[in-house]
Amino acid sequence: MPEVYCSVANCFFWAEGNKCDADAIMVEVNEHADHRFNEEVGGEMVHTSHQDYAKHSRDTCCHTFKPRQ
Repeated sequence: MPEVYCSVANCFFWAEGNKCDADAIMVEVNEHADHRFNEEVGGEMVHTSHQDYAKHSRDTCCHTFKPRQ
């Protein structure tokens, strides 16, 4: 899996060097930011059967985020 960098240090999957340590990562467009998904990927529930389009990276968000306990 390619290296994924993340600066969200309070995420359960955040690792030293600002790297994401999740087995899989779900990225969605911002309009789905509050959407609940129903398949498990990277230990989180996600759904991947649809396609969206974004013009800029700022139009996307990570759905793999899980707060660190």
